[in-house]
Amino acid sequence: MNVMSTGTPVGAAALAFGGEGFGWWLGCSLLSLLGAAFLAGLFYLVYYLYSLPMRRREVVRLFLDLIASGQRHGESIEQTVLGVAQSGDRSLGKGFRLLAARLQEGIPFAQAIELRPRFLPVEVVGALQAGVAVGDLARALPASRAWVRDGTTEVWKAHHYLALLAFVVTPAWAVIFTLIAVFVLPRYQAIAADMGATFSPWLAYLTRHYDLLMALQAAVLVACWGLALLYLGGPRLRGWFAQFLPAVADRLAFATPWRRKRMQRDFSATLAVLLDGGVPEGTAVELAAATAGNARFAAQAKAVATDLAGGRRLPEAVQRLEATGEFQWRLANAAQGRGRFVEALSGWHESLEAQAFQQEQTVAQLVTTALVFFNGIFVAALAVGIFQMLLNLIQAESLW
Repeated sequence: MNVMSTGTPVGAAALAFGGEGFGWWLGCSLLSLLGAAFLAGLFYLVYYLYSLPMRRREVVRLFLDLIASGQRHGESIEQTVLGVAQSGDRSLGKGFRLLAARLQEGIPFAQAIELRPRFLPVEVVGALQAGVAVGDLARALPASRAWVRDGTTEVWKAHHYLALLAFVVTPAWAVIFTLIAVFVLPRYQAIAADMGATFSPWLAYLTRHYDLLMALQAAVLVACWGLALLYLGGPRLRGWFAQFLPAVADRLAFATPWRRKRMQRDFSATLAVLLDGGVPEGTAVELAAATAGNARFAAQAKAVATDLAGGRRLPEAVQRLEATGEFQWRLANAAQGRGRFVEALSGWHESLEAQAFQQEQTVAQLVTTALVFFNGIFVAALAVGIFQMLLNLIQAESLW
């Protein structure tokens, strides 16, 4: 006796699952799983790439904390690095393990960190080398940590908006506008010709200048994606760029206002440590210039060292590096106070950091606003043209 009739819902479901319906259901399930896995992988890739610079900063912060801890316990920097490397902790990455291998070969710390520029940025390397030069590495740690503090919350927020516009809104609008220009506008033009209606001047302009408009969109995308690549590439990509196009890289970095402010801050902080450590002024200026990692800034610092060798006083010679006069004034006060340059220049460093933050945030907000305005013009022009075309078609229909 057949206990399950195909006329019942249970029987119909059993028949479906036992026949072609089961294959369809299985295919849909597999496609859903593949789609979910693809989206999960895509989201993780976006998270991984966007958080990469912040994770680099976290590695540098952890490395500096380990150095500070070792200094408090009376350990040398070599002992601290080798002890952490021998513990098997991999949170500091491959660069740290290679640094430990260099130290184990007997290479001094100041030379070992210079051989591993991808592990530490040049600003941190220069500050640490200055600490080694004065024989007190702990005094150089505050200057080293300035690089870690550069990525503040407000600037990250502006970068988030910029990334959303550069990688989502602008590409989506370019695709939509291409579809409209290729498939929709020619149909509107044909309908207007058949009905004897006037084609919208706005739409006609967009159709005629489609190539130019798409070239502008492509230029904006290339610029945004290039900046994003530099952001994601970090010290390694900037190092390659500086290796193949050194003059261009240094000029761009020096011409960027907030980058130049941070160069001045890092130079001044390292110079203060060296001067308090008793290093001669000319030597201190040249060593401190290494924290900038910029050939143009280093050339100016070398000219300052030349002026010092010629008999000029330090507050007068540093006019080549800072034109407002505040740096000279603070250096003069510190010199009259028998040293203590770190304390005397701390306010100057905070001022430079605040100015750099303000300039970077302003530019990020301006670029974001410009992208919104740029896309808004396209959307408004297209909307006005389509509504004008609809009104012309309605008017032509009413005259028939």
